[in-house]
Amino acid sequence: MLSLITSALRALPVLALMGGLSATAAHAQTAEGYWQGVQKAGTLRCGAAVAPPYVMRDPATGEYSGFFADLCKEFADVLKVKPEFVDTTWDNIVAGLQAGKWDLSLALNRTPTRAMAVQFSIPAMEYQISLAYNKNNPKITAGAASVADIDKSGVTLAVMSGTAQDKAISAAVKNATIMRLPGNDETRLAVTSKRADILVDASDTNQLFTQSNPDWAVALNPTPALAKQGVAFGLPHQLSAADVEVVDIFLEEKVATGHVDELIRKAVDDVLKGAK
Repeated sequence: MLSLITSALRALPVLALMGGLSATAAHAQTAEGYWQGVQKAGTLRCGAAVAPPYVMRDPATGEYSGFFADLCKEFADVLKVKPEFVDTTWDNIVAGLQAGKWDLSLALNRTPTRAMAVQFSIPAMEYQISLAYNKNNPKITAGAASVADIDKSGVTLAVMSGTAQDKAISAAVKNATIMRLPGNDETRLAVTSKRADILVDASDTNQLFTQSNPDWAVALNPTPALAKQGVAFGLPHQLSAADVEVVDIFLEEKVATGHVDELIRKAVDDVLKGAK
């Protein structure tokens, strides 16, 4: 009899462990995903730092536009919730996502450093950095093709602080001066007012700048490339693979059907109309 009691007592921890595992498994099967939580909240919060044509904000109305803002609105439609744009800066767009201040970061470049802090969707588009400048600027050598050709003492490069282009140009230059400014308007004004010689930005964004100033502005895609990365939604680090897949499936269709290209063309047209 004693041996039977002893055996039963020894089995209790095992039974308790099995019971705990069963409860955990049952919880895992019934636990809701991140987007179901967003649906319950009724709002999809999108962290938005301005960078035309990706994300734009009307200073008079506070309304957001641009093709990544449009994608945020369309994903909110899929979830059947309202989109809410949370104004931020490129310096804070990752930290705010980590802190849970919003559910998605818009137009985030996929980099290894950022991937250690947040997750990414698949890219909505590919990105590279270009250098826009006044073709009559005597500091810029005719036929310049690389960063080394413009990396000279006395040359000032304007870039938005905290962006992927800031990190890329900071790592590449040794002699030129980097002027870090908070936003898109400030960097462009620095070049048009000749406080800076070169505008460092995404190639499609700089294309808008050169098209708006066709008499004097030109852009250079340096060889070798400063950066070539996918531009995606930034996602919270704790998202499950199933939650990430929801966003990826959404974007896959938008890219494959050419819808993202249509949104980009619309955003570019909007920027150019506003510049006239």
